[in-house]
Amino acid sequence: MISYLLYLIDDEETVRESLTMALEGEYTIRTFAGGVAAVQGIHDASPDLVLLDIGLPDMSGIEVLRQIKSFDPNIVVVMITAYEDAQTVISAMKCGAYDYVVKPIDIDSLKITIENGLETIRLKKEVQSLQEKYLEEHLPCFIGESNVIQDVVQFIGMVAQSPDTPILILGETGTGKDLIASAIHYRSPNFRGPLIAVNCAAIPRDLIESELFGYEKGAFSGASEAGKKGLVEEASEGTLFLDEVGDLSTAAQAKLLRFLEEGTFYRIGGTKKIHIQTRVVSATNKNLATMIEGEQFRKDLYFRLGVVKVTIPSLNERAEDIVPLAKHFLYGFSKKFNKSFTGITPEAESALKRHRWVGNIRELKNLIERAVLTGTGPVLGVKDLGQEVDGGSLSEHHRVLGLNFPPVTGAGVDFLSIQKSLEKYYLEEALRVAGGNESKAAELLNMNRHTFRYRRKELNIK
Repeated sequence: MISYLLYLIDDEETVRESLTMALEGEYTIRTFAGGVAAVQGIHDASPDLVLLDIGLPDMSGIEVLRQIKSFDPNIVVVMITAYEDAQTVISAMKCGAYDYVVKPIDIDSLKITIENGLETIRLKKEVQSLQEKYLEEHLPCFIGESNVIQDVVQFIGMVAQSPDTPILILGETGTGKDLIASAIHYRSPNFRGPLIAVNCAAIPRDLIESELFGYEKGAFSGASEAGKKGLVEEASEGTLFLDEVGDLSTAAQAKLLRFLEEGTFYRIGGTKKIHIQTRVVSATNKNLATMIEGEQFRKDLYFRLGVVKVTIPSLNERAEDIVPLAKHFLYGFSKKFNKSFTGITPEAESALKRHRWVGNIRELKNLIERAVLTGTGPVLGVKDLGQEVDGGSLSEHHRVLGLNFPPVTGAGVDFLSIQKSLEKYYLEEALRVAGGNESKAAELLNMNRHTFRYRRKELNIK
């Protein structure tokens, strides 16, 4: 059974004695006759709940309340007052008091107030524990001690507290934008609601509007007779995550903007206005500013989606996190594949740090998964990492970039050959990161799929 620590702060000795006798069988009680000693006691040992008299001789109860809340906002504070003065009670509530009781105190009513207050804090701690457990188990993008990722973690923890402020996540492919969206959801007040993820690039443009906002019976040819609830409705009281938001059609952009501004929408073919509360989190690796200039993306929608912007650093910007992330994946896949890997050799660590991570965390995770699956252990060595990390295309790439120019009077360099080598390297890397999928590889390079296919054929890339 949990033993809760209660502080009783009252300058009347009879009140302290009577309440202690009534409560000490159920709770651990510490009493104080003044505010100064009580505040010091709270810094020494934080209580779960405080019974605080408003009228203290050395410091006002309201000031004590402010200091308690500044030290730990989760401490439940119940105010004690000699008379029910509305203005004083309102001031206490504004400063974070949970409730108040009036002297002479009814013990039975007080016990109910205490039980309800402690239940509130218990549920809050349970929620926090569940959220932290989820983040620890499912969000490897947060692993690391680099300043850039710690700044992101701190910022996300702060902006997630709002239940409906739109957030735009920016970052390269593979940095974990979808995981960041999950972190925002599970740290927000909406975490008990659904997290609905939509890959806007994977839905045909002529269907995206009906997928997002739903439709009524007979709204268009081929529509279901029962109509359909859209994904926006599915995300009610939760979070709607729009991945690759830059791929939305202009019609869907306009309707999404109206929803963000008003919180309402109509299903396609519908006449009933639907109102829901949800937070919209969007993500893209595209340059929306450039798309706005090219009239491919609405400027007003950009500002509505990006009330708060979170930029995720690339793995190359947080090099000190590469090895901790690699070890995290190593131990996870070792357990999954029933292998006995216990660590990474210093040579392999150096190779991982030198590598240019085009695909970021996703690329690193895929590489470690393959290395564990094909390796024997007990430690992961350079040979387990594969040729692209161990001197293959990576070394050639670095050799080309590290080229020393000859004297001006010399024969010069074969620039066209170098350009062709670099282009081939990046196309091959994109294909590898995309698992051989040409469309995804082209997207990694911000290239049209047909152009990618043509260049692949020209460069004789298998």
